[in-house]
Amino acid sequence: MKLSYKLFLSYVFVVLVALLVLAIATAFVAPANFAQQMTHMQGNGAGMMGQHIVELEAELQVGFQDAVNNALILAGIAAILTAMGVSWFVSQRIINPIRSLVVLSQRIANGHYEQRLQLDTRDELGELVDSFNRMTQSLANTEAMRVQLLGDVSHELKTPLASIKGYMEALQDGVLPVTPETFQLIHQEADRLQRLVDDLQQLSRTEAGQVSMNIQTHKPDEIVQAVIERMRPQFHEKGIQLHVDVPQTLPEVRADRDRTAQVLTNLIGNALQYTASGGEVRVTALSEHGFVRFSVTDTGCGLAATDLDRVFQRFYRVDKSRSRASGGSGIGLTLAKHLIEAQGGDISVTSAGLGKGSQFTFTLPTV
Repeated sequence: MKLSYKLFLSYVFVVLVALLVLAIATAFVAPANFAQQMTHMQGNGAGMMGQHIVELEAELQVGFQDAVNNALILAGIAAILTAMGVSWFVSQRIINPIRSLVVLSQRIANGHYEQRLQLDTRDELGELVDSFNRMTQSLANTEAMRVQLLGDVSHELKTPLASIKGYMEALQDGVLPVTPETFQLIHQEADRLQRLVDDLQQLSRTEAGQVSMNIQTHKPDEIVQAVIERMRPQFHEKGIQLHVDVPQTLPEVRADRDRTAQVLTNLIGNALQYTASGGEVRVTALSEHGFVRFSVTDTGCGLAATDLDRVFQRFYRVDKSRSRASGGSGIGLTLAKHLIEAQGGDISVTSAGLGKGSQFTFTLPTV
């Protein structure tokens, strides 16, 4: 029941209780007072036999009024006390959960995200408690992701730094020769470190909404073909068949061409990396319900059901044994998700299971 209905019914209930107590009290008090007044009048009536009936009626009316007034005073006091008790009970039922929310919010503000509030009601207060508990869980998840992010960043930075330090110590000890090849190895590690920092910076700006989007109208086939032409030699070199099915008749999309090309490059590059020689990668696009849906399907290693909801998380890798050198930074899909959503689309992934390939799909709004 809605809280507004409960409050209304509680007021009606208080009024009814007050009226009931008033009626009961009056029913008990009024007759007794009236009988007392009548007895008093009868005592005085013996000497009034010769007086006029009008005077008797006047005294009778005064006696009745006094009896009713006394009854109403006593009944009113009882009704007020009862109404106050009922109102206090109803108000406590409403205020206690709010007080608990205040105390719980203070504990959460101090970092105790494990706190939850239980309230078995189906009114607005119950909805408020449910929303509060969901917010608390979201804060707990965010804090856990922050801690994990710090650990992941530290780990990712540690690997190239350790390599650079190792090369430098080997040069100092004379273990490695001072040759251009040695310096090239150090430069590669420094370059890997620089790419990671650049990726993190771009992801941070994208998540904060600080990346400007140059939204214009573009033909989907032109965006896809530009990416395909750059990457086709890599497919040929690895022996993977690349199929493209993007009709020229598709409606134009409202998108940032460079950002969309960046997302496509990431998805197609992942398909190329995780598909063995002799496999296939298919890039398609079709129009549906005011959007153009782009899909990148491969016959590669596939994804387990537990990985489907996590591949877009920062630094998450399906194959934990892969290093940054072979498995990327682990934030490419996270960045792709933010870039697509910033353009008004969405991105998702499906897979039949490990070894059965996967399909990444994203949408962009049409003109």
